[in-house]
Amino acid sequence: MIFYMKVCKFGGTSLADADQIKKVCDVVLADPSRRIVVVSAPGKRSDSDIKVTDLLIDLANACLGGNDGRPELDAVVSRFDDITAGLGIPEELPALRADLEKLLTLSRAHSGMFMDALKAAGEDTTAKLVAAYLRKTGNDAKYINPGQAGMRLTDDFGNARLLEESYKSLSALAGKDYLTIFPGFFGTTQKGDIATFPRGGSDITGSILTAAVNAKVYENFTDVDYVYRVNPKIAENPDPILEITYREMRELSSAGFAVYQEEALLPVYKRGIPVNVRNVNNPSCMGTRIVLERDCAGAPIAGIANDGDFCCMYISKYLMNHEYGFGRHVLQIIEENGISYDHTPTGIDDMSVVFKQAQLTDEAKSSITKRLFTELNVEKVDFAYDLSMITVAGEGMSRSVGIAARAASAIARAGINIEMITQGSSEVSMAFAVKGSDDREAVRSLYAEFFG
Repeated sequence: MIFYMKVCKFGGTSLADADQIKKVCDVVLADPSRRIVVVSAPGKRSDSDIKVTDLLIDLANACLGGNDGRPELDAVVSRFDDITAGLGIPEELPALRADLEKLLTLSRAHSGMFMDALKAAGEDTTAKLVAAYLRKTGNDAKYINPGQAGMRLTDDFGNARLLEESYKSLSALAGKDYLTIFPGFFGTTQKGDIATFPRGGSDITGSILTAAVNAKVYENFTDVDYVYRVNPKIAENPDPILEITYREMRELSSAGFAVYQEEALLPVYKRGIPVNVRNVNNPSCMGTRIVLERDCAGAPIAGIANDGDFCCMYISKYLMNHEYGFGRHVLQIIEENGISYDHTPTGIDDMSVVFKQAQLTDEAKSSITKRLFTELNVEKVDFAYDLSMITVAGEGMSRSVGIAARAASAIARAGINIEMITQGSSEVSMAFAVKGSDDREAVRSLYAEFFG
């Protein structure tokens, strides 16, 4: 009997072809406590390759555009043909093709619903193949359909959220004497329609299942040994992070870390279950652990992240701080123009709102500017474009003197002007806005300052 149960999730690069799938199965079988396996759709086999999810999106778009989708369907089936042949289970292919063709008969009246049904087929098909291969090699494994297991989602197609009632149903997956192979990324609505989480949602599925069955750890397998303190494409040979807290990881993920889907931490965070990010290609490496608390002695900073293509809207009005509801009114105006914001640093007579500049259409900019002048009588509105936000995050920052001064000095030493500084009241992170062309050099200078 297994008392220590793990949920493990494998990303698209880990399942890109038959050899990778065999490697995944070897990793699963190497540890008897790995009982629930969450799989993504096959990713790229090379830089020039196309992910299966993208092939399915092309198929959905072709159908929604009035075409029969046969060339696009053939491209999807071809990928799975290669995989089934490589796994020695070619007999699985006809049923998989039939399942895909059945999806094309669904109503296209609701484009989002139709798109989600096709996008989810990547994970669903992969889970069936992994289960079939494990059975072929003499292991007791079962494919579990998310909808049948009780993964209930809202009907926000493409951006669905879990319904809390799901946890009770999904808890029944605990304690099974077979390997559970569960497709990530999707569930079903109350009406039974397929709905998907945001892109990267297999991380969310794994986290939900970990919380539902109260597993001891959530292993998230990817293609790197660790989460690193900074993007390895920017700083050469950066230090690995052995342990990081949920809050630190959340801050860094939202600020540009591409390792982990930021929303996926919530279910395990609520239960206090650690996450272990590991490398499927180097399973002996223990990877990075994400935990509730860590010892910050000597390491107040956990990591540095950067993200670009931001716009800053600067508003000025004398005695702004005396007006009740001024900030609320500003945010309401940008909300009603379809813009979500990231930062709002303020002074007594000025306020800045930082958001992704792709949201700011010419129409939205004109509307926002007009309303700020007419409804709030502001004196000035300016927009700064092509900014990057660089975030320094660490639980130990609030207990360490001079972190902000060191960070600002490091950026200044690189000859870079800081456009804006913002820090949350929790003091877990601080962010610096710089021109987009300067962000990589700023990150390297910050990394040298804090990690040598």
